[in-house]
Amino acid sequence: MGNFVFPSADFTPVCTTEFMTFATMIDEFKELNTELIGLSVDSLYAHIAWLRKIQELEYKGMKNVEVTFPLIEDIKMDVANKFGMIQPGQSDTQAVRAVFVIDPQAKIRCILYYPLSTGRNFDEIKRIILALQKADKDGVATPADWRPGDDVVVPTAGSCGTAKERMEKQDDDTCLDWFMCFKREK
Repeated sequence: MGNFVFPSADFTPVCTTEFMTFATMIDEFKELNTELIGLSVDSLYAHIAWLRKIQELEYKGMKNVEVTFPLIEDIKMDVANKFGMIQPGQSDTQAVRAVFVIDPQAKIRCILYYPLSTGRNFDEIKRIILALQKADKDGVATPADWRPGDDVVVPTAGSCGTAKERMEKQDDDTCLDWFMCFKREK
């Protein structure tokens, strides 16, 4: 898919659980052709101390976790401010928990924001990447709660003639109405 950027803060408990999870899932993301990049509003020295401490922690069966993806220093919060990563009313110095999915053409394809009190959902992050890849590859859309292998949505009819044709002739596609047709995945 491209790059997956997520802002965090060093030595915060929720971000620590997320970094441990990301680090243990790095191969899964590489299989999706996706690179992980961390962004932190803390200093390089804080990064080093935090990443070393992560290796000593054990959480949900994860231990001796080495973070091998890049962690960008954003101590002046230039990147965080540019992309609106500061959550109003929460903090002037902490970035929100966000996920930016950036395609190979450097276009942001998805942004997920989480409040400071809520950790990121890794199943949803992977599902989004898979859905974007499916849409790009097959020229389709994915419906609510889509998972690989589920039926997909075909593009909406662009003319009255196409809409009429869809309603009169159904083959591999199942149309609920002229604007809502699904393609069965085999």
